[in-house]
Amino acid sequence: MSTSTADRILDAAEDLFATKGFAETSLRQITSKAEVNLAAVNYHFGSKERLIQAVFERTLTPFCDSLEKQLIAHVRNSDTPLKLEELFGMMVTTANQVYEGDTKKFSRFMRLLGLAYAQTQEHLREFLGQHYGMVFRRFLVHIKLAAPEMSPKELFWRIHFALGSAVFTLASFDGLKEILNADYGVDVSLPGAVKRLVPFMAAGIRSGSELIETP
Repeated sequence: MSTSTADRILDAAEDLFATKGFAETSLRQITSKAEVNLAAVNYHFGSKERLIQAVFERTLTPFCDSLEKQLIAHVRNSDTPLKLEELFGMMVTTANQVYEGDTKKFSRFMRLLGLAYAQTQEHLREFLGQHYGMVFRRFLVHIKLAAPEMSPKELFWRIHFALGSAVFTLASFDGLKEILNADYGVDVSLPGAVKRLVPFMAAGIRSGSELIETP
C-alpha cells in the first residue's frame, strides 16, 4: 500500500524534528526527505507551525482518546482510586500501543515530547493545552487521589521529575539497550524496561513527603 503524501511529510518531519530540533529543521530539508515539493507542504499543512502541531496530533489524539476512555471506565466501574503504579503503567502502555510495539518510532516521539519542553515553541504548548489539556488534567486528578498527602506544589515538581525520567529512558531506549548488552550481556525488551521504570516513577512521587518546602 502506498503512503499518502501527507503521511510522507509527517514521517519526514517527525524524524528530522526529533533528530535536529524544531528551529534547526527547515521546510526544505523536510521536503527533500519526503521527496515532495514545498507546495505539497503548504497544501496539506499551510505552515511549519501547523506541521509541527500535526506531527504531535497524529500520536497524541489516539493516545489521549484511549487514556481518557480507560480513566472514565475505571471511575464508572470502581470506587477504589488507581495506584500510582497503575496510572503510570497505563500511560506508558497506552503510548506504546499507539505505535504497535515499534520501539524506534515510540522512542523518536518521546524525544519530540522532550523537545516540546526544552525548546521554545509557544504555539505548540498552546495547541497541546487546548486540545489535550482536559485529558491530562483528568490524569492529574487521579494522581492526586493516589498521593493525597502531597502538597500541590510538591506534586508539581514530582510529576515533572517522574515524566522527565520516563521521557529520557524511553527516548534513549535503543542506546540504553546497547549499553546494557555490552556491559552486562543482558538483552532487554521495552516491556522489561517499563517494568523497572514504572515503580521508580511511582516511588519518586510517593516517598519523602516530609521534604522541606523551598521557593
